[in-house]
Amino acid sequence: QVQLVESGGGLVQPGGSLRLSCAASGSNFRIDAMAWYRQAPGKQREFVALFTSGGTTKYADSVKGRFTISRDNAKNTVYLAMNSLKPEDTAVYYCNAAGVVVREPFSSWGQGTQVTVSS
Repeated sequence: QVQLVESGGGLVQPGGSLRLSCAASGSNFRIDAMAWYRQAPGKQREFVALFTSGGTTKYADSVKGRFTISRDNAKNTVYLAMNSLKPEDTAVYYCNAAGVVVREPFSSWGQGTQVTVSS
């Protein structure tokens, strides 16, 4: 099993910034990609950003130019720097990791961290 623990959410005013972190732990695993998703009240979970082991990044159109995903491979940690936050960014943000553990594919989710953008 691979466990993910997110941190860094909170309340911020419009135009402000937050940085989310997601740390993976376990044994005998390899992570091929880590990503962030979010789910606003009454809406489906949606993709936000992706970072692959090869260094490829991908963003949802709604966050391009404002959010930056990065990864510390040595710490098995992925970060999401969020700038110029808008009220519509309010959601629970979830971390996802996909790869191989003990030669079996896995996809794990964190517990989520709340981000609220409001004045």
